[in-house]
Amino acid sequence: MLTKEENDKLTRVGKGTPMGEMMRRYWHPIAISAELPDCDGDPIVRKLLGERFVLFRNTEGLVGVIDEACLHRGASMALGRVEEGGIRCIYHGWKFSVTGALLDTPNHADARVKERLKANAYPVREQSGLIWTYIGPREKQPPFREFHFDEVPATHRTVIRVNIPSNFLQNWEGGTDTSHVSILHSNVTRPGWLSGSNRTANEGDINDFVKQSWDDMSPKLEIENTGFGYHYAGLRRLPGSDAVNARLVPIFLPYGRIIPLPGFSSTIFEVPIDDHTTSTYLVDASEGEPLEEKARLKRSGFAEHNYRNRNFLIDPENHYGQDRAAMRERRSWSGLDGLTQEDATITVSMGPVYDRSTEHLVAADAAIVRLRRRLLDAVDACESGGDPLGVNVADMKKVRAWDCDLEPADSWKRLAQPHNESYPA
Repeated sequence: MLTKEENDKLTRVGKGTPMGEMMRRYWHPIAISAELPDCDGDPIVRKLLGERFVLFRNTEGLVGVIDEACLHRGASMALGRVEEGGIRCIYHGWKFSVTGALLDTPNHADARVKERLKANAYPVREQSGLIWTYIGPREKQPPFREFHFDEVPATHRTVIRVNIPSNFLQNWEGGTDTSHVSILHSNVTRPGWLSGSNRTANEGDINDFVKQSWDDMSPKLEIENTGFGYHYAGLRRLPGSDAVNARLVPIFLPYGRIIPLPGFSSTIFEVPIDDHTTSTYLVDASEGEPLEEKARLKRSGFAEHNYRNRNFLIDPENHYGQDRAAMRERRSWSGLDGLTQEDATITVSMGPVYDRSTEHLVAADAAIVRLRRRLLDAVDACESGGDPLGVNVADMKKVRAWDCDLEPADSWKRLAQPHNESYPA
C-alpha cells in the first residue's frame, strides 16, 4: 500500500512534478503515422504530459512538433495552413519550419526578427508507424530507442492507438498484473469457464488464446530487476503434468511492457496525455506471418459503438456498456467484448486517478509492487541529478516476451538470459 504522497508522486505528470520531470527525460510516442498521411495536409493537436503540441507534415514529408501557441501572439497553430515547407499561422501569417525556424512575417518587414526568433520545436523520429518526440531538457536528450518490432516487415506489424480516460499508472499496472488474465479475460482464455458456459462463436470471440494453463488462476511470480526495468515470470500449473507454463513479461520504463500472444508479441506504451487521460499504443509484431489491423481491433473488442477517432467511448452512466443479460445467461464472463475493452473499462471504473492508499495487496500483486518501486527509484535518481532507469539504453531489440511450457528440470531463467546479459541491473 502506498501513502497518498507516494501516490501523488507516481501519478502526477505535469511540468514541474517529480514524475513529470522524470518522464520528460525519455522519448515518447505522440501520434501514429497514419494520423498525418499527407504532405502539406491538415495539422493535428496532441497533448503529452499535460502540454499541448501541434504536429504537421511538411512538403518534403518531414514531421514537425511545435508548441500549439504561435510565437507571435499565442493563437493556435492547429488553425494554421501547412504549405510550402512549413506551417503558417492564419492570424498574422507568421510561418515556421519543422525545426521552428521563422520563415516569414508578412506583417513585419524587418528581416532581423526572423533571425532573432525561433518557435519551440522538438526533436522528432518517425519509425515503424509511430511518431516520437522528446520534450525534455535539450542538453539531456537521450539516444533514440529501437525495439524488436522495428525489425519485422511492415506487413507483419500493426499499430493502433486508443485514448482512455484514466491515469497512465492504472493502465500500466493492469497490463503488469498477470493474475487477472485468466479471470477478467475468461471469455477468451480459461477452458474451465468456457466448458461450462453458454458462450457460442460470434463476432467478438477469439479462440487462439485458450489453453489449459489459464485454469490456474493463482500463478507463482518470480521477478528480476534489469537495466530497462524488470521482468517477471508467471508460472502456472498444467493439469495432469509436472510441467509448468511460463510467461516471461518485460516491463520497461517509463511506461512499457511486452506481452506474448499466439504467433506474435504486443509492445504496449501507456503514454500520459495528462493526469487523467492515457494514450495506449499497441504495436503488434510477428516474425512469421502478416498481421491485420482488423484482427487487432476484434481482439481488443473495439467496434464503432466504443472506438471512434482513436478514443475509447465509455459511459459509466450506461453501466460501462456491460451486457448483464449475457452474464446471467453465462454467455459472457465480463459482459464486455474483448481484451483491451475489458482492461480499459476496469481502469476507468477506478476513477480518473486511483487512490492506492486504500488497497489491500496480496502475493499475486508482486509485479505491481515492483513496478511502483522501480518508478519511485527512477524519480529519486532524477531528482538527485542522475539519469532515470534505462533512459540511455538505445538498443531494446533483445527485450522479448515468451510463453512456453517447461519441464521440471528446465527454468524460465533460460528465457531471460538475453535480458540479463544485454541489460544487467
